[in-house]
Formats: sequence, structure tokens, C-alpha cells
Amino acid sequence: MDKNQTAVLLMHCEDQRGILAEVTDFIMGNQGNIINLDQHVDSDDNRFYMRIEWELEHFIIPQNKIAEYFETMIVSKFNAIHELHFLPKKINIALFVSQYSHCLLDILSRHESKEWKVNIKCIISNHEKFRGISEKFGIPFHYFPVKKANKTELEAKELALLKEHKVELIILARYMQILSDDFCSNYPNQIINIHHSSLPAFPGARPYESAHRRGVKFMGATAHYVTTDLDEGPIIAQDVIHISHRDSIYDMKRKGRNIEKIVLANACWAHLNHQVLSYNNKTVVFD
Repeated sequence: MDKNQTAVLLMHCEDQRGILAEVTDFIMGNQGNIINLDQHVDSDDNRFYMRIEWELEHFIIPQNKIAEYFETMIVSKFNAIHELHFLPKKINIALFVSQYSHCLLDILSRHESKEWKVNIKCIISNHEKFRGISEKFGIPFHYFPVKKANKTELEAKELALLKEHKVELIILARYMQILSDDFCSNYPNQIINIHHSSLPAFPGARPYESAHRRGVKFMGATAHYVTTDLDEGPIIAQDVIHISHRDSIYDMKRKGRNIEKIVLANACWAHLNHQVLSYNNKTVVFD
């Protein structure tokens, strides 16, 4: 076993006494060395959330049995919802993009520089525009010209492709298509989208122009998990930047693109490092 390998446990349940002690005793009693621990209690919902990470080098329980033991000894006792992950492990991801390149190129550069330790299995688009970029980075490119008339057929082909590549995370890098309920149901909390803060105040094809006319003083971006409710999934990351009367529409678009790629990257980073717990359309994001 890699001496640097760790296990990450995410869990949440109704808040009650003894949870933290039981989990830490389970790990330490089996010779696990805890290296990160964070927890939060949502008093409004009486909900306990925790992320705990420990070294596996001397852990007594075999890796393929940890989930089974934990479910028997902890989950059943506290009726907890949990996830168990192992690091380092490269996650298989797919990028969906339409005609804006800033988020796509940002992700590709983070992967190329090895900042993100992921396997980009494919790039999927409803336009041919970025086939050359995909080929430059050596990533398979798949063109699916989704329209209302062929949406069901092409989404079925996309899903088959994603299953073939064992994709675990889909990133919508400014993909300008609405995913169907059926598509979303195949990847709960595994699709991340980004949109600018001009929604819903300034909808339509020219939101920056509308915002500029109103003299907005700040703008930002929201990254969230995709659900069947359009742009209303659990929020993972948000940020804002200031706008002044000196900013032209071009300046606003430039600043908007910049904040979008940063917020999307931050949200994906949190997901890739198993720092996000989602419950009741809300997230707890641990540092």
C-alpha cells in the first residue's frame, strides 16, 4: 500500500451525543492516524456534518472492508448518510462546452500543469468549435448537435459514452444546453455548472448589456450541482467582483469570464477533494 494513501469519510445525520467520539474511536482503535477533522452542526435542521481523513498505512481493516465495518458499527447506530473515498485517486471527468472557451481552457491548463490530478476522458460539445483544442491536448472530442427534436436520442448516446469511460464527474464549462431530468438523475451531485450573477435579474441573450444599462455595482458567479430545477441546485461556490461606472460592457464581460472560471475551478476543487456534503438542496463545504 502507498504509505501516503488516505481515507476520507464524509457523513451527516441527525445531531446527537457521541457521534464524534464513536467515529474517532473507530479509526484510532483500528490504528488509523487522523490527519484532518472538521465538523459542523446546523442548529436550524439539527443536522451534524463531518469530514474526517486518516492515513491507511497501519490501518488494521483492509481497504475493501472499511465501508462494510463502518456501516455496521457507525451508520446503523446513528442512521447516517455517508461517503467513503480514497486519496490519491484520479477521478474520471468529462467536460461539456458550447461556444465559450474560458472555462474549458482554464480547466485544461490546470490539468496540464498537474494542479488537478484527474483523467479527462472526453470533451462533449454541441458545436465543432473546440475540436482543435481538444486534439491539441490529446483528449477525445465528441460532437452531439443537440436540438429539441433529437435531444432524447443524443442524450442517450452521451450517457452511453460517459458510462463507457466510467465518468464520475461532469463539468459544464459553459455548456449552453439544458440537461433533461433523465440525464441529471444518472449523475446526482456529479454534475457541476457555472453561471454568472446576472441571472435571474438580467436574463436573456445579452445580460451584460442589460446590467450595464442599470449601472450595476457588482457582479459574480455561482457554481452548483445540477438538478432537475434549472440553476437551482445546491450551491458549492460563489464570488463577486466590484463594477464601477468606468467599466465598459467589454470590461464587464472580461471580468465576468474571469470570475466564472475561478468560481468553477474552486467548486470543482472542493468536489475532487471530497470536501462537499449536500443535503436538502444545501451544501456544507469544508476547507
